[in-house]
Amino acid sequence: MASLFTKIIKGEIPCYKIAEDEAFFAFLDINPNAAGHTLCIPKQEVDRLLDLDEDSYMGLMAFSRKVGKAIEEAIQCKRVGMSVIGLEVPHVHVHLIPLNEMGDATFQHKKTFSQEEFEAIAQQIRAKIV
Repeated sequence: MASLFTKIIKGEIPCYKIAEDEAFFAFLDINPNAAGHTLCIPKQEVDRLLDLDEDSYMGLMAFSRKVGKAIEEAIQCKRVGMSVIGLEVPHVHVHLIPLNEMGDATFQHKKTFSQEEFEAIAQQIRAKIV
């Protein structure tokens, strides 16, 4: 059965897309730690990060870096943190989280945004993708 993220990639579930190429996809987390919290995923459905082949792993890191740089430019924050946990959805995903304090990285203080706010945040980040 396709993962939630595979359904997002296929357009079966809507998302606030940030970037996409032939192998990877990035979209805003709908249960974010902070404005701009983005997930980067491989289009290939693999459950665990270390089960990716080396090229896919390195490609995901390069794609995540590109998206992270755009987040850094678009969202006011001290830095962009990266986390790979992967317990919630059985599909590799890199969390890119704008950080201003350590609590922003704990997944315990979630933010709520309207559809309009999510779309505005996504547009700000998309505008900075090189």
